[in-house]
Amino acid sequence: MRYTSLFSCIRDSLRVLFGLAMTYSFGVAPAWAQQPLRNIAFYYGAAPDVKSLQQFQFAVLEPDSGFVPAAARDKKTQWIAYISVGEVASSRSYYSAIPKSWVIGHNAEWHSEVIDQSAPGWPKFFVDNVVAPLWKKGYRGFFLDTLDSYQLVVKSDEQREQARKGLVAVIRAIHRRFPTAVLILNRGFELLPAVHNDIYAVAFESLFKGWSEANGKYIDVPSDARVWLLAQVNNVTTKYKLPVIAIDYCPPEDLQCSRDTVRRIGELNLIPYVGDGRLQTLSPIILE
Repeated sequence: MRYTSLFSCIRDSLRVLFGLAMTYSFGVAPAWAQQPLRNIAFYYGAAPDVKSLQQFQFAVLEPDSGFVPAAARDKKTQWIAYISVGEVASSRSYYSAIPKSWVIGHNAEWHSEVIDQSAPGWPKFFVDNVVAPLWKKGYRGFFLDTLDSYQLVVKSDEQREQARKGLVAVIRAIHRRFPTAVLILNRGFELLPAVHNDIYAVAFESLFKGWSEANGKYIDVPSDARVWLLAQVNNVTTKYKLPVIAIDYCPPEDLQCSRDTVRRIGELNLIPYVGDGRLQTLSPIILE
């Protein structure tokens, strides 16, 4: 058992070194190899204020905002594109190209369609039609959202397992095609045993302060929900050694709420971002 563990450590170390050597040989160093995650912004509004966003190390943007990272002069900020894996809105350019048989449900709260993650052609479609065009625009990372949307539709354990395998296939397909891309999962805790080596960080929403889209209001997160989340976080940080980002929500005019929430999240050694409910304004509160 002892020798097996030693062999595994050596093997994994060689894999990492080989991956870095291959990356550097092409003159491109992945962000995670250069510096640890210090702070991050999430902004999904139109016409991003690039100058304000450049105060952050990482900036997650709505890619339909019109911003083209390749045109940005500042190279210190890592531009990350928001992409929805589990759902698609009719406003997306690739919506009409998705086979109707891949649509298995509807999310009434966000007015989007739930995609069958087990569809054999879905990983390639997603990389070719969603990720690759954004990479061409200059995005060098992707925030993968709606990873649990299949739960709205599937009924059996077998269906859940097939959906999870499909999501793993999508993440691995992105990583194979763009090995230097920064991949950040929104939750997806159940996927980590399979994909932790392919991703940079894990994010989750609503640790202390949340947003109810259905009711259009800010909410305090119940303590029992926080206990469950922190148990997941502990697994991510101790078992997989990945950075964890906590996204909370406060009214944009209530800076005291933002400051207090950023402080509370930071005290747990997590990377905080506190924005408005729909992330349409940029928070001035930065964790240095």
